[in-house]
Amino acid sequence: MLPSFKNEPLTDFSVERNAALMREAISNVESQFGREYPIVIGGKRYTTGNLHASPNPSNYEEVVGLVHKATSELADRALEHATQAFEEWKRVAPEVRARYLLKVAALLRERKAEFSALMVLEVGKSWVEADADVAEAIDFAEFYAREIMRYSREQPLTPFPGEENDIFYIPLGVGVIIPPWNFPLAIMAGMTLASVVAGNTVVLKPSSDSPIVAAKFVELLEDASLPAGVVNFVPGSGGEIGDYLVGNARTRFIAFTGSKDVGLHINELAARTAEGQKWIKRVIAEMGGKDTIVVDETADLDAAVEGVVTSAFGFSGQKCSACSRVVVVEEVYDELVGRVADRASKIRVGPTREQENWMGPVASKSAYQSILNYIEIGKGEGFVLAGGDRVEERPDGWFIKPTVIGDVDPVARISQEEIFGPVLAAFKAKNFDAALDIANNTEFGLTGAVYSRERRRLERARYDFHVGNLYFNRKCTGAYVDVHPFGGFNMSGTDSKAGGRDYLLLFMQAKTVSEKL
Repeated sequence: MLPSFKNEPLTDFSVERNAALMREAISNVESQFGREYPIVIGGKRYTTGNLHASPNPSNYEEVVGLVHKATSELADRALEHATQAFEEWKRVAPEVRARYLLKVAALLRERKAEFSALMVLEVGKSWVEADADVAEAIDFAEFYAREIMRYSREQPLTPFPGEENDIFYIPLGVGVIIPPWNFPLAIMAGMTLASVVAGNTVVLKPSSDSPIVAAKFVELLEDASLPAGVVNFVPGSGGEIGDYLVGNARTRFIAFTGSKDVGLHINELAARTAEGQKWIKRVIAEMGGKDTIVVDETADLDAAVEGVVTSAFGFSGQKCSACSRVVVVEEVYDELVGRVADRASKIRVGPTREQENWMGPVASKSAYQSILNYIEIGKGEGFVLAGGDRVEERPDGWFIKPTVIGDVDPVARISQEEIFGPVLAAFKAKNFDAALDIANNTEFGLTGAVYSRERRRLERARYDFHVGNLYFNRKCTGAYVDVHPFGGFNMSGTDSKAGGRDYLLLFMQAKTVSEKL
């Protein structure tokens, strides 16, 4: 019998042995720079010669790895193999499928430093952020393994005279997994493993900004002896193969995490009925955020400053849960925002292969250019209190200074549009009611936080702050599996609550069987 679920402990890098293992892992990953990774369909390798290079954002002249880009013909082959594999995989007992996930969790523990190092080098995560990403992937594997066993037990029904009634859960079919680059292991693995443990087979199309992490994960699934065809790996562009996979009649569901625009496009495409399609496709989507921390005049300002800075600038603000807006009641606005700006200006920014650099680069050239453009827009919409430019002494990487822009209008562009970078907009509110109104004035509804000692205000926010994940007197990032089930409202997605006890239901359907006695 499995012990109760517990979250994977984080690594303490102040212990020299742990730090040495991480340095060794980084060197090992660097020694593999430039390696090519094939497409994997039905357990077989395919190469196209059309290579996509994944650069190191701390030094974009370095190539972490190259993946062969799939064609629509190969995407079609992946769907076919997934469809064939589904016929056997759906009949594998839930407890057996769970054991595969437990093996995946064990392998990830053994290779924790390797995957952490890979994320440090492929997307620029700090050591701490990368380690937390691997820990979350382990948590997803362990938790979903236990969840499928819970769902496989006899489900309660009200007895009815003269009948034997049963309800049980069956898988959906073939799914398309489209993960983001910012949690290149945790979210990618979480969506994939949830699909698989529920009895589905999948086609995994990784993000073009983190395909090597996904390729390594697929290798790990093979090490766990997952049957061929259950997970098929097809790197490629959204336009060439992403739309083909989403629109195909054989696709039963799509699990997506990424931007609002792409999520809405996927939802629209999935809603169209393809020739020969037998079902309404299910879309499980986590999209953007424009997350707000509210600070009132009763708050512990030391804690609020720490929470805002960590939420806004951890992993360069490249989290859908990141604090991109801080709304402060006017009595403490100058002190709070001034202290946040001072802290931001002292953050050590540099290549994250070096442990001492708290914040690294942004993950891609396109993100770098977009964020700098938003900073220029912000200079016309408020006052730059910290940052406001690239890091000039780091010309070979996509480094941007932690930026704080004060006295922003609540309807300004940098207040409403997702920037997805180290840019924080600050707003002054007359009182708590006004602050809550500003917090709710975007089209998103993912995370938020309130710092206050006033119980009545916290209780009002509990119901009126319209976000899927709300935190009181703590930062608005850092959700733990089965502690903070994660997903948002409005244009932030379908409120899927990843890492929660309802999540696997999204990958299954309930069947009722009644027999007259």
